[in-house]
Amino acid sequence: MSDVVCSGFGGQGMLTAGLILARTAMILGKNVTWIPSYGSEMRGGTANCNLKISDFKIGSPFVTDIDILIAMNAQSVDKFMPMLRRGGLLVIDAALCGASFRGDIRIESVDATGIAERSGNPRGANACMLGALAASGALFGRDETRGGMTAFFDSKGKDSAKNVSCFEKGFELARNLQGAPAWT
Repeated sequence: MSDVVCSGFGGQGMLTAGLILARTAMILGKNVTWIPSYGSEMRGGTANCNLKISDFKIGSPFVTDIDILIAMNAQSVDKFMPMLRRGGLLVIDAALCGASFRGDIRIESVDATGIAERSGNPRGANACMLGALAASGALFGRDETRGGMTAFFDSKGKDSAKNVSCFEKGFELARNLQGAPAWT
């Protein structure tokens, strides 16, 4: 089972990123729970969603020990990193998260906001983050994640070409940076 939290400011697309991961898991025949956090978060606070993804029945939808944390801002890191398991994965937007991190976790860092803006798709930073997650190999591979993202946007009648471009750039950047020294 994988326990995942996607978090950022309201409007950064972290709830959508969680829905894309949930869709991907369902396409792959997994059991999934997805719980969003709404409310004051939508007014500039930290918006997040919790996912559980498993090959088996899920007893409780609540995430207490995080395997993967996808964080678009420093507030999300501060809030959820204490719950990240030893050996867990932290995927961060390098443009927004310059800080020290625990030494017992893996880190994937990409300039998701910068990539999205340079791509002419400022709302595509979440797709960059999903690309970095796919490059890590911690949850789903490149083709599965990209396919889940495309299926998600197709179901909404939206063209996903710009998001696929951001996803691919995030994937390539993360893959090229693997093996580089982690932030300390």
